[in-house]
Amino acid sequence: MFTEGHIEEWNLAYKNATPEVIVRKALELNESAVVTTNFRPYEAAILHAVSREASQIPVVWCDTGYNTPQTYRHAEKVINDLKLNVFLYVPKQTAAHRDVVMGIPTIDDPQHALFTEQVKLEPFRRAMEEHQPKIWFTNLRKGQTAFRDSIDIFSLSKDGVLKVSPFYHWSDEKLDLYLEENNLPNEFKYFDPTKALENRECGLHA
Repeated sequence: MFTEGHIEEWNLAYKNATPEVIVRKALELNESAVVTTNFRPYEAAILHAVSREASQIPVVWCDTGYNTPQTYRHAEKVINDLKLNVFLYVPKQTAAHRDVVMGIPTIDDPQHALFTEQVKLEPFRRAMEEHQPKIWFTNLRKGQTAFRDSIDIFSLSKDGVLKVSPFYHWSDEKLDLYLEENNLPNEFKYFDPTKALENRECGLHA
């Protein structure tokens, strides 16, 4: 449906566009869309920008089960304040059960791949299979990982879904101002059990 030629054209045309304009363009291309979130820092920005243009868009939250109390409280506030249409996906095994039989493996542990599959990749695949979106809004930004530096505002997922990152070129400082102007909360006490380093790719996007 979407070609590399389209991707190149849109990235050039919308490089300096506002997130609102980018979101509208994506929804014009296809209304079958989702926005994914894990409620990490600055996620309120993408949720606000997308839900303002499509109030009932499915918000896919894949909760690993290892979030901090601060993240869970932050998520509840953002969900309620923005009246988000949340679809929650969790691993098939509880964190308590996994803590007994596996724990949280380090990245050099042979079980790390299985752990990542259980807590992140399988719930995400399940979500995408159920919703079958053509458009996938996400808050990827340049400078986060080497892989993310190689994409742009518009990119194609491994399954051919159009991935749209409206804040791709934005700095933390610019996002801080966006959150302040729109009275949106932020939370930095976030934990991803599959990543030992902040600049390590999480597995969903690469």
